[in-house]
Amino acid sequence: LGEKLGLQVSFINTAWDGIFQGIGVNYDVVISAVTITDERKQTMSFSDPYIDNYQAVVVRKDSDKSVGSFLDLNGLALAVQKETTSDILISDYISTGSLKCTVAQNEKVITCFTQLDNKEIDAVVVDSTVAQGQVGKNPDKYKIAYLDKNESEQFGVAIKKDNVALQAAINNAIAKLKEEGFFKENIEYWFGS
Repeated sequence: LGEKLGLQVSFINTAWDGIFQGIGVNYDVVISAVTITDERKQTMSFSDPYIDNYQAVVVRKDSDKSVGSFLDLNGLALAVQKETTSDILISDYISTGSLKCTVAQNEKVITCFTQLDNKEIDAVVVDSTVAQGQVGKNPDKYKIAYLDKNESEQFGVAIKKDNVALQAAINNAIAKLKEEGFFKENIEYWFGS
């Protein structure tokens, strides 16, 4: 995007918890697997979507746990990245009494996988793009036990609320990248076809 916009990009590594409060203050945009939601649209603007995502459950490769829905996680120890859509999803199941389990809410998603490695938890609930990336890099350690194809999410670039000029420029750049096959090529490379 930076190249298409003719800008030099500076990356700022930020914890997910509180990341949105820095938009327009510490950085211009957040491009970090941000799911576009109606709730988030109240406090920030979004680019056009650039990738489809689903929620997934990742377990250790040697796990015999069968997961046909999120309700099958009942009684298990789970890990999620704090304040992500995965966290919100599992919290909703728990708050309605549909699911009873223990949940480790971590600042960084990699901590969830470390807990899975150490057998501190039974499963990680995470975006499908993250799940596919972790399984792709570590096929001998992890497998996707469940992928919820019923409800897709879309990722977009989070922008300071009502910054229409930046939003339009980013949307134009995303459209050009789509035309050139950039997203298709990179999705296949990083997450598999």
